[in-house]
Parts: sequence; C-alpha cells; structure tokens
Amino acid sequence: MDLSQKDWTKQLEEDNNSVVLDVRTQEEVDEGIIPEAIHVDIYKGQGFIYEIEKLDKSKNYYVYCRSGGRSAQACSIMNQLGFKNAYNLVGGFNEWQGDVAHKE
Repeated sequence: MDLSQKDWTKQLEEDNNSVVLDVRTQEEVDEGIIPEAIHVDIYKGQGFIYEIEKLDKSKNYYVYCRSGGRSAQACSIMNQLGFKNAYNLVGGFNEWQGDVAHKE
C-alpha cells in the first residue's frame, strides 16, 4: 500500500509492531539510512526473496527506496510471500524529512 511521507511517518510512529525496511543498494545506504531500518537490497533478486522469507510475517513493514519505485515492487513481492502489511513510502528517501542515521 502506498502512503505519503506524512501518513507513512505518522503511522510508523503510532505502530508498535513495525519494522522499517530499506531496499536500496549498499552504496545508497552508505549515504544515510532511516534510523533503525534493516537493509535488504532488492537488486539481489532471489537473494532478496530469501532474506525477506526469514522476516516475521506478523510485523508491519514500512518499506522505502530512493524514490518509491523499488519499494513499491518490494511491497508487491512481500504481499505475494504472505506479508499482510507492507507500506510503501511514496517519494522515497529523496523526499524524507525525518532523521537520518549514518553507519559507522
């Protein structure tokens, strides 16, 4: 499901069963990541599906990429794999106004 930046952020803040999922490349993640996000690169193809399958399907996933395209695709894949709640951040990290973490 697509959510605007405002709705995605608000819903995430109120959700105590949430996981933030970054599906960008490692190079993109090195430039900054939404705090607490887990990273699984969608370009890994079957490797992406393998990593996603290990996640807890009872959680709500807040998914983002750079601009919203790959994360929409990731949400679709997750729905097919049996994840009920995957929310796509429209506009992606490019339009993110919240906190940004940098990995050491």
